Amino acid sequence: MPGPMEGIRVVELGVWIAAPAAGVILADWGADVTKIEPPGVGDPGRLFRKMLGGDLPVNPPFENDNRGKRSIVLDLSTDEGKGVALEMIDRADVLITNVRVAGLARLGLDPASVLERYPRLIYGLITGHGLEGPDAHRPAYDIGAYWARSGVAASLTQPGSTPPFQRGGMGDHGAGLALAGAISAALYSREKTGKGQLVSTSLMRQGMYTLSFDLAIMLRLGIPVMLGERTAMFNPMINNYQDSEGKWFWLIGLEGDRHWPSLARAVGHPEWIDDERFSELTVRASNCTELIGMLDEIFATKTLAEWGVIFDAEKDLWWAPVQTIEEVLADPQAHAAGGFVEVPDGEATTMMPATPVDFAGTPGEQRWMAPEQGQHSDEVLTELGKSGEEITALRKSGALG
Repeated sequence: MPGPMEGIRVVELGVWIAAPAAGVILADWGADVTKIEPPGVGDPGRLFRKMLGGDLPVNPPFENDNRGKRSIVLDLSTDEGKGVALEMIDRADVLITNVRVAGLARLGLDPASVLERYPRLIYGLITGHGLEGPDAHRPAYDIGAYWARSGVAASLTQPGSTPPFQRGGMGDHGAGLALAGAISAALYSREKTGKGQLVSTSLMRQGMYTLSFDLAIMLRLGIPVMLGERTAMFNPMINNYQDSEGKWFWLIGLEGDRHWPSLARAVGHPEWIDDERFSELTVRASNCTELIGMLDEIFATKTLAEWGVIFDAEKDLWWAPVQTIEEVLADPQAHAAGGFVEVPDGEATTMMPATPVDFAGTPGEQRWMAPEQGQHSDEVLTELGKSGEEITALRKSGALG
């Protein structure tokens, strides 16, 4: 079955992760996505190969966000290169970019200029801090705009500790998913109105939405949400604990009174169900430090495997292991849930993380690994109707890589 985006042409001016993440989602959904890369290094995401600590034969982060795409190398600072890019955009349904708006304006590829020329185009833009305001043009990566400035890092920092480091691309991938959704909605709107439009998100906006639970409380009540401290959680049913081997797990009993009897039975203390110190949510909150200390001692007597059997025997005792990356890769549920895909790679396949949406009626597919820089230059130009002589001339002029 074709993917839901089959027949949609996408031109990507993407660098690093954010816009390429949106592009790979659309490619997985069946769109024809062509990257325009500059001469030289190309998309700087190709540098991850060396940034990971050596001249590696593979580039997993770049491959993850660029599979299923085609690549053409154009020097957009030349009239000829820009002309080819505009021809590509003329045939496209969607343009995706996270190049800074000032740089796009210098090339004449900013949203206003492009949409004036191509009013049916969906122009998908990811910025660092938005399109308006005093810092709209401030340079950004997701560790700055998403992680630091939006409040996420501070909201995860324990008193007296340093702010934690985010993992690679956390904000970028969320922003890419948001943009893919916005593009889908804009394409639907175009079916009804015949008009394209600019759709945009920002890394800062994505961080704020990630933290919107906290922001909503502050806006409405004027108070900050307290940072979780495991030895003083008001609801000990929402807390992490450690087993006899040092492995961590999380109890996820959000409805404390509902889940409390199951936990009391599981830890061998059914009398705690009616104990005046613990019988209700409010009194457990008052005695949470004492209760958590007692639970710590009990949980340290068995392995997580042993506790898992005990927990699962109780209908209303919900929990989750705190897994390492290695454990996630070995987790059969992660595979059954569709978390990984096999991407055609020559005569074999390479397993990669999946993009996070499935379609039952129009399932997408993974078509090929990330392209080499400029791998499809001649193919794309031929589709534009360029002759061999014209392609040779573009290459000699330096406009085509």
